[in-house]
Amino acid sequence: MPARAAAATTAALLGAGALVLPGTATAATPAPQAGVQAAGQHHRPLVVAHRGASAYAPENTLAAIDKADEMGFRWVENDVQRTKDGVLVIVHDDNLKRTTNVEEVFPDRAPWKVKDFTYKEIAKLDAGSWFSPAYKGARVPTLTQYMNRVSHNHQRLVLEIKKPELYPGIERDTLRVLRKTGWLDRHHVKHKLVVQSFSADSVRTVHDLRPDVKTGFLGTPAASELPKYTEFADQINSTHTSITADYVARIHQLKGAHGKPLEIFTWTVDEAAAARRVAGFGVDGIITNKPDVVRAALRD
Repeated sequence: MPARAAAATTAALLGAGALVLPGTATAATPAPQAGVQAAGQHHRPLVVAHRGASAYAPENTLAAIDKADEMGFRWVENDVQRTKDGVLVIVHDDNLKRTTNVEEVFPDRAPWKVKDFTYKEIAKLDAGSWFSPAYKGARVPTLTQYMNRVSHNHQRLVLEIKKPELYPGIERDTLRVLRKTGWLDRHHVKHKLVVQSFSADSVRTVHDLRPDVKTGFLGTPAASELPKYTEFADQINSTHTSITADYVARIHQLKGAHGKPLEIFTWTVDEAAAARRVAGFGVDGIITNKPDVVRAALRD
């Protein structure tokens, strides 16, 4: 997820008749004092390794989730997009320039959009050397390869459907791969999987296709708008700079799509002070490039 206010992105993604999303939590109606007290009842939030342990290995690669596993982290997060020939791949940007050597391998294919390359072409790219020579030869994994590795590591996943407006039908495609890799059985759905997006339409589509799957909306709607999201989302996952204790308390006063208390995972938290701050708000999860830093801060 990009470190920017999510509401502006969401507004661009939603079409006519979609939800109106105000800017930040600061516009929210203040929560009752009782809610503030609830947020102060400290619990240790889940620590989610953002794109794998991406401060220590190239993001969204198998090496990054292996590094998270090595460090003892059960939850990882990734980004899913689709190639020209319909293969789902794990990459954050909608182009391949930043995290691969695509400019060298395909110099005449600017702007190097994921959707303009077949998977056979993407499989030729080095997705590790940009990060460190130690990771030379790392590849952009398919979603199938990624899910198999997460299963092998006994990890759990927050899966982000990235820029769904570029890939009509990607929700159904994603669920198809999850089913084929064994991730839509009762155990995985109940304990190991969250599907999220900046697009409320995309989150709603996942919920409609598989109402049993836990879903999260990426953004910070005003508190007055939150009830609309509970129809199809179980989480409101906001950038950590946009939330307050009052806002977290207001989220927890509502029930999500599955009738359980609405949750909030916040991102991208890489500093100890920020981790302690949002933990004090009572967030349910912290998504971080540096899971070890957050873990240490929460133990302190």
